[in-house]
Amino acid sequence: MGTLVYTHPGFAGHVTPPGHPEQVARLASVARAIATAGLTPVDAPMGDVADVLRCHPQSYFDKVANTVPARGWAALDGDTHLSPGSLTAALRAVGGMVAAVDAVMAGTATNAFVAGRPPGHHAETATAMGFCLFGTVAIGAKRLLDHHGLSRVAIVDFDVHHGNGTQDLLWDESRVLFISSHQMPLYPGSGASQERGAHGQIINIPLRTGSGGAAMRAAYDAQVFPALAACKPEFILISAGFDAHEDDPLAGLNWQDEDYAWITRRLLDIADAHCGGRVVSTLEGGYDLEALQYSVAAHLGAMKERGE
Repeated sequence: MGTLVYTHPGFAGHVTPPGHPEQVARLASVARAIATAGLTPVDAPMGDVADVLRCHPQSYFDKVANTVPARGWAALDGDTHLSPGSLTAALRAVGGMVAAVDAVMAGTATNAFVAGRPPGHHAETATAMGFCLFGTVAIGAKRLLDHHGLSRVAIVDFDVHHGNGTQDLLWDESRVLFISSHQMPLYPGSGASQERGAHGQIINIPLRTGSGGAAMRAAYDAQVFPALAACKPEFILISAGFDAHEDDPLAGLNWQDEDYAWITRRLLDIADAHCGGRVVSTLEGGYDLEALQYSVAAHLGAMKERGE
């Protein structure tokens, strides 16, 4: 069935101010990675506001929509900016996620990657932050639960920053196991191991600055993979941030390209064992353009191998 990749020129319409790390140029790096993996992307459709409302209230959506400027930029916080094309891009990221989970559920693809922006995992229920507008991966989980009728979905977030938005959006959702590994201390300051969710369904794995790929692999072997096996998920979603790479300017976990291939293959092993290989991954962080390219290529190469 293969691996699907969703992207769209409209993602370039989300333009951040000069010097902002979450820049349009990231798309070119990801496009080179997609080509390296030998995959041909398809267009991410526009998302439906109804899917956004699975996680965010109408009042929040309206606030974002009404803040979009006619030109230039508007700031939702010190890090999170809107340009004239930002709402369209964010809705298309949601649409790509929905299309990806629908395609994998339908058997059109074994797995899929959504190469969209802005990212999503810092967006809380009614708060935009950390470059993020809508909780894309959480919206995908709710789509699987409420539209497709699944009862056990797992999300693994290996971005270097804690997925505080996903945690907030799914704090009370007993049907979703959310696991986040992240550098600590680091923005946004959440993600302590004691933060467990309303049903004990959240697992936070703080990693020490400079700890490297070996520490990550040990933590995943000890905590992540056993928790996923116990969950027996019917679908696995990945918040794929590549800013734990040693060359990334925003953090310092010092992972290598091959660490992303390793973690992807191991998550695919869990998916093969429990849910027919059904995995959808969505782009989060990764701000050194060359490191982003090679890390995404490693991630997609592993997904393509398994999808064939």
